Amino acid sequence: MQPDVTFVIAAYNAELTIERAIASAIAQRDVSVEIIVVDDQSRDRTLDLARSYPEDIVRVVALEQNRGPGGARNAGLELARGRWVAVLDSDDAVYPGRICTMIDRAEKAGAEIAVDNLQVVREDGVAEETMFPADYLEGLGEISLADYIAGNVVFESRFNLGYLKPIFQRRFLSENGLRYDEGLIIGEDYILLASALAKGGKCVVEPTTGYVYHIRTGSISRVLELHHVEAMRKADLVFARTHSMDAAAEAAFARRTRSLRKAASFLSLVQHIKARSPLKAVWTVLSDPAAVRHMGMPIAVRLRRVAAQFAAGAGEVKGAGS
Repeated sequence: MQPDVTFVIAAYNAELTIERAIASAIAQRDVSVEIIVVDDQSRDRTLDLARSYPEDIVRVVALEQNRGPGGARNAGLELARGRWVAVLDSDDAVYPGRICTMIDRAEKAGAEIAVDNLQVVREDGVAEETMFPADYLEGLGEISLADYIAGNVVFESRFNLGYLKPIFQRRFLSENGLRYDEGLIIGEDYILLASALAKGGKCVVEPTTGYVYHIRTGSISRVLELHHVEAMRKADLVFARTHSMDAAAEAAFARRTRSLRKAASFLSLVQHIKARSPLKAVWTVLSDPAAVRHMGMPIAVRLRRVAAQFAAGAGEVKGAGS
C-alpha cells in the first residue's frame, strides 16, 4: 500500500542525532510512514546507525559522492512513494501527531503544501519559545508567493519564513518537476517552496507546533558567508527568469534582491576587515554605504571616518593634478 508520507532524511556526519530523527519519524500516529535516509558520504558512524534498522522500516541510500543537502534530498525524493513528502533534518525531530494534523489541514483546504510552527531547542536541551508566535501563524491562514518572498528578505523580515519545514504533495512536486537546487547550501528550502508557490501550489498554515528545531553550533544554516549569498543571488535570477509573479510578489522580490545585495556588501566588508585590507573595506563602504548599517556601531563609525578621510585625500590629489 502507498504510504501516507515519506520522510526524507539527508544525513552527513550525524551520528549523534540521526537516531533521534528516525525515532521521531517512526513514532508518527495515525498515518503510514516510509522513511528514507540518504547518507551524503558521512565520515562517522551515521551510515552504520541508519542501517541498523530493519529495511522495511528505514530505507538507506548511500551516495557515491557528496552532493550537499539539496542533492541528498533530491536522491530521497526520487525514491519516495508516499502521497506526501516531508523533509526532516538529521539533527531535528518531529512530534508524534505532526503529519496527521498537517495532512488533515491540507486535504480539507485542497492544498498541495502545508507548514506548521517550530519548537526551538538550544544545544543544551533547553526548549525556547516557538519560532513564530501562534497568533501570527493563525492570522496568516495561507501563505502566498508574495507573503513568502517578503518573509525571506535577508536581515529585514520580521519573521524569517525560510525556517518553515513544509510537507508537499508528492504528485504535485513530480508533475511540476520541482526539486532542490543542488547549487545552494543555504537557501535551498526557500527556492523549492517559492517555486512550488509560483507553480500555483496552495500552502496552508497549521498553527500548532509539530517540528522540533535543534540549534547546533557550527551548523551551516547558522553561518552565512559571502559565497552563500552570491549563490542565492544567482538562484534568484534563475527564479525570476523561470516563474511569473504578480505585482505584490514582484515588489517583495525587489526588496529581497536589494537585501541580498546589501548582505553581499556587508559580508564582503567583514571579509576585508578580517583580512586587514582597509582600502578594500573603504571601497566597499563607498560603493554600498547601506552595508555598514548591518555593522556594530563602533565599527561603522570608524569605517565612516576612514571613508571620509580617504575621500578627502582623493579630492586633494585630484585638485593638485588638475
